[in-house]
Amino acid sequence: MLQQPPDPHVSSALTLKWVSRLMEATAPRDIANAMADLVRELPGCVGARMIWPADAPDVFDSTEKSPPVRDDLQQVRALLHSDDALIVAGGRVSLRVHADERAVLLAEFDNGVSALSFVNQLPDVWPAAVRHFRRALRLAELERSNRQLGHSEALQRALFAISELASSDLDLPDMLKGIHAIVGTLMYAENFFIVRHDAERDTLRFLYYADAEDTDAPDTLTDVTMQSREGSLTWHLITGGKALMGSAAQLRSQVSGALHIDGPHSVDWLGVPMLRDGQTLGALVVQTYEQGISFTFEDRLLLEFVGSHILTALERKQTKDELEHRVQVRTLELAQANRGLQQEVLERERAERLQSALFHIAQLATADIGETEFYESVHAAVGALINAENFFIALLSEDRRVLGFPYYVDEGARRSVSREVGRGLSEYVLRSGEPLLGTHAHIEHLGRSGDIDLQRIGQPAVCWLGVPLRVGDLVIGLVVVQSYREDVIYGPADQELLTFVALQIAYSIHRRRSAVSLQRAYADMELRVDERTRELSEQILQREYVQEQLKHQVMHDALTGLPNRGFLRERMDQVLMRLQREPGSRCALLYLDIDRFKVINDSLGHMAGDEMLKELGRRLQDCVREPDIVARLAGDEFSILLADVRSSEAVEGIAQRILDILCQPLQVAGRELQPSASIGIVIGDGSYIMADELLRDADLALYRAKERGRKRYEFFDESLANNVVDVLTLEGELLRALQRQEFEPYFQPIFRLASGQIVGYEALLRWKHPRDGVIGPSRFMKVAQDSGHIEAIDWLMFELSCRRFSRFAEDSTFLTLNVSALHVRHANFDRRLLSLLERTGVSPLRLIVEVTEGSLLDDPQLVRATLERLRGVGVGAALDDFGTGYSSLSYLHSLPLRMLKIDRSFVNALDEGMHATTTVVAAILALARALSIEVVAEGIETAAQRAALVQMGCEFGQGYLLGRPTPMEQWPDPRHGVVGAASAS
Repeated sequence: MLQQPPDPHVSSALTLKWVSRLMEATAPRDIANAMADLVRELPGCVGARMIWPADAPDVFDSTEKSPPVRDDLQQVRALLHSDDALIVAGGRVSLRVHADERAVLLAEFDNGVSALSFVNQLPDVWPAAVRHFRRALRLAELERSNRQLGHSEALQRALFAISELASSDLDLPDMLKGIHAIVGTLMYAENFFIVRHDAERDTLRFLYYADAEDTDAPDTLTDVTMQSREGSLTWHLITGGKALMGSAAQLRSQVSGALHIDGPHSVDWLGVPMLRDGQTLGALVVQTYEQGISFTFEDRLLLEFVGSHILTALERKQTKDELEHRVQVRTLELAQANRGLQQEVLERERAERLQSALFHIAQLATADIGETEFYESVHAAVGALINAENFFIALLSEDRRVLGFPYYVDEGARRSVSREVGRGLSEYVLRSGEPLLGTHAHIEHLGRSGDIDLQRIGQPAVCWLGVPLRVGDLVIGLVVVQSYREDVIYGPADQELLTFVALQIAYSIHRRRSAVSLQRAYADMELRVDERTRELSEQILQREYVQEQLKHQVMHDALTGLPNRGFLRERMDQVLMRLQREPGSRCALLYLDIDRFKVINDSLGHMAGDEMLKELGRRLQDCVREPDIVARLAGDEFSILLADVRSSEAVEGIAQRILDILCQPLQVAGRELQPSASIGIVIGDGSYIMADELLRDADLALYRAKERGRKRYEFFDESLANNVVDVLTLEGELLRALQRQEFEPYFQPIFRLASGQIVGYEALLRWKHPRDGVIGPSRFMKVAQDSGHIEAIDWLMFELSCRRFSRFAEDSTFLTLNVSALHVRHANFDRRLLSLLERTGVSPLRLIVEVTEGSLLDDPQLVRATLERLRGVGVGAALDDFGTGYSSLSYLHSLPLRMLKIDRSFVNALDEGMHATTTVVAAILALARALSIEVVAEGIETAAQRAALVQMGCEFGQGYLLGRPTPMEQWPDPRHGVVGAASAS
């Protein structure tokens, strides 16, 4: 059968409830749960759940704790592969939540009619919930991407560090210790060892072993046979060639055959083999002895990935050691072979040529010749000693970002080039500050290790020799010779020669640069002479300057130096006159207010506030250019006039840039502050005649920006002016409603949860509007407070509530009235309330006044004294919304309380089975019993919540499950009513 249309008052309350819940939720799962709960409250709905994409492709997450079942996924994929946004099959509904996302809502209804009317039943809050959910999904995706990027960067740094260790001169134990430290930055690796396997000899060696618990560590210098380790975890890891992970019981299930665990038993163990071409050459193992620390599948993948690089590092270290040994042996052999008279004669002749060439290069360094001629002469001198067919000199720019080549000869071709500093061979020499003598193989090795980028090198050289150019401790460039022929190979002697040449080149460059600096100094001196001359000329105009300065002071703010309100109004009048003459032209006025500036003044003092205003004024000036101006109007209010704007988008860009600049950190009075501002914007055209009209509309837009959360900008539109008129209209309607007594109390019952007996009522305010029907307080309460009508409305509410209560309620029940902070501030509140009770015939013993923690903060002593006087005549006091304030516990023992009301946020959380919430509620009940205070649970909406509260010993409760607020005359006689009777009526 068709469902009854929803009660508009209930829909409004439901919307308010879910708006509050959705604003509290931030994670996608929390928002999805809230949206699913919202759908479950629709008439005829028996179940609802949200399903959306998870991290991996084609993997979905859902509001359920377990992954979505197969039928649900088939239903989701069917909707996503169709062009429809909604599919209804019987009582099952599939709704695409948003076109750009793959999130889907699945709902089930008890009949097809309810399912067909599903979309029409959705509350007004649904589109906002969808947007909120979509933003949460995007934020979660950004957070996942950020974590993955951070993980990748950490892994890249670790692999680079391992590569550097492998190419270092450290001994193997020190290198492995460094590798252990690097692995420890990626995962938990306090207990860590590396083992190598020799397949030919079938032996093992523990190259590195670190264990906090094992006192019997293996010898890292001795090989052991595989047979001696048979059945151990290490043996299974090497022979199986597969990773092992888990506790002792889990490890036994992962291996075949017997398992013998040596040493202390670990809580969790992870081992991965180091493989090369399918052969196990070693293994890495980490283990933990602490509860709460365990390894994950991601740790296993990470260790396998790092293990392959560690194996490469070990092999590289071994190869390097072997190469060094061979080099030493070969060096000894060559030293013996080179002894002889003929070699001695050749060396003497070469020494004579070397001495002559070096003397010539030393003369060139001090010769008064051009830079190009100097480089050509140096090239010729070097070419007389070694093969320098391919020769170049490179210099770093002053900012060390560009590498220039003032002299470059390659394969007989002259070039003059430059490039940004990268990872070439030249940059490698500049970074290390040491000469590099590299063969083709050596260059490829540097490329594989990541020290250089082979793609930046171009045609590979057979042999490459580069020496840095130094001036003191600073490397300013390098000189390079290279060979593309197998018969031309450079050696240490060539390196020594080029090192001396580099010293002379660096000296010459330094001398030439010093000469340029001296010329600049002379130019600066001449400039200062000119400036002094101009200063003398300006003294003649000093009186005119003083007059202009006086005028400036009148039209500018003394603190910030910015134009003041008078200057701004004068300029605005000029701009508005131009707009009248030039139809189609537009201007823009930005009205700024510094957010929470009063807090700065009150906390740090007015001097700190002045410093902040001066700095913010300077930042604003940097955001504009002539003829636009920045003015300080008063206090923390600034204004920016843009004399000529082309589009609102351009103004938006300026406003956003201003917000970004203002929000940069600011040091004031030893504190780092994060200032922000709210901006109201009005676009002016020929319709504006006076400057005050622009200022008024910009101020209205600023007010909207502050209402919507600050730190933002808002444009003025006609709705703002209409809203002002609406507020004035509502104030007038509230006054007429008071005169006509259109306000009426609605009563929500308070039940004894165990028996279902009504024990009292809470009076709630409603406005019976002659046009809009019954209106809840949320629509008019703020206007009533701002206009000063709230106290008169409350006292009318108190009197009507007491009269209805005395007429219809059972004598054994009590009445609770919500009393705001405005009332308890009056010293005669208790006398006035007792007078009202006497007029209406309600016994003081049946009345309870509800106060919130907010009303206690202003003057707690006055509130306590008022409540004590009321208790003396029998009127009880209740603390409302307990648990949501700043110091709830401090009020329990200091105030004369008869009752406290647990906030609905704790009650709502009982449905989710949260242990922490259950513990808090139980603690509140225990504390209240110890202090002899009655407890009422608010907002009970499900049977599960009621059952949980009864089980914890909560005696009283109220909520939509038990009864909704209605006029008192519509409630049944409490002597015959049971729980739910009123809600069904």
